[in-house]
Amino acid sequence: MRVVVQSEPFDLGALTAGFAAGRSDMGAVVSFTGIVRDTDGRLDRMEIEHYPGMTERAIATIAEEAQARWSLGDVLVIHRHGTLRPGELIMMVATCSPHRGDAFAAAEFLMDYLKSRAPFWKKELTADGAAWVAAKPEDEDALSRWTR
Repeated sequence: MRVVVQSEPFDLGALTAGFAAGRSDMGAVVSFTGIVRDTDGRLDRMEIEHYPGMTERAIATIAEEAQARWSLGDVLVIHRHGTLRPGELIMMVATCSPHRGDAFAAAEFLMDYLKSRAPFWKKELTADGAAWVAAKPEDEDALSRWTR
């Protein structure tokens, strides 16, 4: 398991290619990559804050829960912080498993957690000013399915 919180861009291709390289015991790799989205053409940048140490521990805890719930060979979570522009990669999750069902479910579980509960604070900056990004009801609904 690897959890990385960094300000630098990451090489999605290299990370994905290397994630399960040499793992002949794994039958599936699932990855998801998040991109800074400008839904209305007004976003200049997003600023993402976190508490070093605390954020990594919180994500590692949920990654460990994913490993306990599903048969996984490995988990990778990378999330950026700092100033990001529309179109930049913001995060990625990768899971590998002997079977695709576990890899997909674990990746979705991790994504739902990162979207709703990971300790990041995001502020969108436009020509009109700045606004903190709040969790959306649909994100909360997605996360709730894992506690039923």
